[in-house]
Amino acid sequence: MNIQTSSIHIVRRYGPVGGMERYVWELTHALAKQGQRVKIICERAYEQCDNNIDVIELGEVKPKPRWLAMIKFSNRVSKYLNSIDTDKWVIHSHERCAEHHVTTFHGPSILMRKKRFLDFISPRIATWEYLEKRELFGKNVYTVLPNSLLVSDQLAKLYPAAAHKLGFPAYPGVSEQFTQLSRKSNGHTIGFIGKEWQRKGLEFAVKVVKSLIDQNPQITFIVTGPEPEEIEHLFTDWPKDNYQLKGWQRSEDILPYIDLLIHPAEVEPFGMVVAEANAAGLPVVISDCCGIAELIKNDIGEVLPLTANTNTWASAIKEKLNDSKADNLNLHWSALAQKHQTIYKFCQRG
Repeated sequence: MNIQTSSIHIVRRYGPVGGMERYVWELTHALAKQGQRVKIICERAYEQCDNNIDVIELGEVKPKPRWLAMIKFSNRVSKYLNSIDTDKWVIHSHERCAEHHVTTFHGPSILMRKKRFLDFISPRIATWEYLEKRELFGKNVYTVLPNSLLVSDQLAKLYPAAAHKLGFPAYPGVSEQFTQLSRKSNGHTIGFIGKEWQRKGLEFAVKVVKSLIDQNPQITFIVTGPEPEEIEHLFTDWPKDNYQLKGWQRSEDILPYIDLLIHPAEVEPFGMVVAEANAAGLPVVISDCCGIAELIKNDIGEVLPLTANTNTWASAIKEKLNDSKADNLNLHWSALAQKHQTIYKFCQRG
């Protein structure tokens, strides 16, 4: 057990219940398997974790408004940390907190949002901007880990004074179970996975896939993430047999049934579902607004700008559907954990 690299991880929801949450779950379990002492500070744990991970649940707060919930959580975290001895621990935050040595940026900066006229009087915007600056410039902050080069470049441009703190792109790993999935698809099924369907480009994906169905009625489209009633209006002119709206599903449960993933996201700091599809052997066609786009080569899939028309996207999908198997990116949680241990050791020396 390497006590020198013991780490405390801060996350509101601990468990594989979302993209960022799965990242923290998998990373902390990989660290524990490598002999590190791991403690979690969260509002609530959603699954039973390994016995050698110590989980501290602070209790849930009202989730909305989100900015107020984040302040309450941050204050609870600070109160707890100030009540214990943390001298031998590296504190790693995955939220907008105050006491950390390391922080991971899992999403876009608040400064990347679309500006509105009354932003300057919004307490929500002011709070998020304050929390973000504190996360980057706090007195204890040793390093900031962006989860892709895209996020790293954005942060360096938006906060040049923090550029020297930016560490390696902390690409998410992929669980081994995805490489072991058995294919049950028919060779003509396109999939979309994403609860935040507007940001992830479902409306555009619908247009692209509909143009393909008009050419080839064998093609089907499976959509998971949003509840069917949220998106039924996008399919009013579709043949009933050519689409399935599955609601929320685990990606490992749906990937065996599709042959290609389309992900035309407008804003996507990384895109874990793209990595999971790749590990399952599926080709992907994604937008250049995804952080993972920098890793996607021709033998893995296709990266296109959102300014490209539906015909361009449809042509790329037709080509990639004929690929029997995509090359694997080989993103592993164990390798990511080892990189984190190196960072933690430097934090301790500092």
